[in-house]
Amino acid sequence: MKTNIYITGIIAILTLVGCEKLYYVDSEEEVDTRVTIARVNDIYLYDEDISSLVPKGNQSADSGMIVSKYVDSWVKKQLTIARASTELDFDEAKIERKILDYRYALMVHEFEMHYINQHLDKEISDEEIEKYYNEKFENFVLRQNILRCLFAKVPVEAPQIDNFRKLIRTYPGSNLEEIQSYCYRFAAQSSLETELWINFDEVIGNTPLINVQDKAVFLKNNSFVETSDEKYYYFIRVLDYKISDQIAPLTYIKDDIESILINKKKVELRKELEEEVYKVAKENNEFEIY
Repeated sequence: MKTNIYITGIIAILTLVGCEKLYYVDSEEEVDTRVTIARVNDIYLYDEDISSLVPKGNQSADSGMIVSKYVDSWVKKQLTIARASTELDFDEAKIERKILDYRYALMVHEFEMHYINQHLDKEISDEEIEKYYNEKFENFVLRQNILRCLFAKVPVEAPQIDNFRKLIRTYPGSNLEEIQSYCYRFAAQSSLETELWINFDEVIGNTPLINVQDKAVFLKNNSFVETSDEKYYYFIRVLDYKISDQIAPLTYIKDDIESILINKKKVELRKELEEEVYKVAKENNEFEIY
């Protein structure tokens, strides 16, 4: 009898323990507080996934549009992936290799950028630029007509128009400072840098001359041009010009050549890094080729 009572007691205790385990809730278990933004099948997009799209505190209409476009793009992409997985028999191993290749390529790129940023000298001398221009000038053929000029757009009611007309027409026989002073006071728009090359289309873009048919002939036949509409006079004093298909002057493409030379330095630094890594690894016996 006592034995039966003892066994019954043990069973009761085990049952209680089992129940405690069944209903026990770990108070330290993390509660998922993420806000669901979208779902495609069993794939979810959460608020934390898009938090980097918009800076904190920015609740503008533009930020809402950015998020909306991203979510729409995400849904379409996930739907396409799901459709592709049902209709095509993918070689998962091949895809994984491509993912690894891409990952390693990104790592190498980041390392190269770090190395280049530490070692790149962006100073390019005028001598280097001129040397490159003289060696590669045939690569700098113009695709548009350009000119050096004085340009002024002056309201018709501006004072002393006749005197200004004489000054700009006779330059460089006249005083440039007088032309500049007048334009600073009265012109609605002007370009007065005598050494600056400008695209001819940009100069005539907002003038009655925009419909000039043969621009090359126009430049060849006109050293001074004046035209007008109801509100403005337009003055162009042509100082020099180059026609499309001619070689661009050095001053016009100086910035382009500087960018080219900087990029060449970057290429050389990448090669330098690759050779350095290989040399050090070889000295340390870090690889073997069988």
